[in-house]
Amino acid sequence: MTAFKSSVSLSSINGGHAKAGEVHVIIGPMFAGKTTGLLRRIKSESSSGRTVAMIKSSKDTRYAKDSVLGDDEYQKLDAADHDGKTIIVAGLDGDYLRRSFGSMLDVIPLADTVTKLTARCEVCGGRAFFTWRKTSETKTELIGGSDLYMPVCRQHYVSGESAMESTKDCP
Repeated sequence: MTAFKSSVSLSSINGGHAKAGEVHVIIGPMFAGKTTGLLRRIKSESSSGRTVAMIKSSKDTRYAKDSVLGDDEYQKLDAADHDGKTIIVAGLDGDYLRRSFGSMLDVIPLADTVTKLTARCEVCGGRAFFTWRKTSETKTELIGGSDLYMPVCRQHYVSGESAMESTKDCP
């Protein structure tokens, strides 16, 4: 695990009165509203007069290119510690095999808050904690939406049968 360390102490900045920033993490399965929650927080920060920059993964091209203002690197999270920045990170906590996805879970020890969102299971309507892949593709990163993925509860993830029935018409 990477330790984030600053070469500048808070006490040496602004006469010892520098304010540390914050790190907030929003995680959950696909279709849980992570992006909506992130955009809501960004709008709130912007409305209160703060300058906001949104950083989006360059791997995800589903949205307009002009909304990409950066990349998906988390190495700058130490800016919250010594630059007084508020950082809000949103992403998947697990992949379709329920393994940790990317470096999202590595951010949690650095976070002031962690919000775990759920979606609605497409099979039974219950709380969905997991993402089911509708295709037989096995590569870990496969960008897509409801054409490739669906949120499911624990019961329907584990049994798989009902989820498979729901995806019969998928490629």
